[in-house]
Amino acid sequence: MDIATVMPSDAGEHRPAADAPCAELIPLLSASRLTGTPAAMAGATLSVDAGPDGLWVGTEVLRTYADAGARRAMSDLRTFLGRCPTVASSGRVGGSYRFTVSAGPPLGDESLRVGCTMTSGTGILRCDSILVRIGTDLVVVQEQGNTPGDGRYLIQLTEAALRRYQATGS
Repeated sequence: MDIATVMPSDAGEHRPAADAPCAELIPLLSASRLTGTPAAMAGATLSVDAGPDGLWVGTEVLRTYADAGARRAMSDLRTFLGRCPTVASSGRVGGSYRFTVSAGPPLGDESLRVGCTMTSGTGILRCDSILVRIGTDLVVVQEQGNTPGDGRYLIQLTEAALRRYQATGS
């Protein structure tokens, strides 16, 4: 088990062009990066590697915006997912990404759930995210692993993250 507190920066105010190739949007489509520039970000990642058939990674990121950036980030994500629900991988092995978006659990001011399935050869990696907006703040909880459809901890992790956020503001 490993715990890390390093995360990639967000895309900033440089939104992709409307005709940008979908392959360039994969980090945005998977909700691991978002558009906008948060005033502050904090996050943690927990990974468990139990061999080639037992990888699981959970990530929680809190973004605080000075304006309506949280609302715009969620709107941009919906737009990107509507335009690029499937993306062919440009790697040597081939493969593809498939993304879904649906209403999230009834938490915060608004929430959505993003699903993603990455295939390459016979390998499958699944990731699921729940994004919850609370005013100008955005809590994103993501889990990924190589057991398709195994998102049983996602809602529990999101609820725990929101309880901590509401109790401590972080």
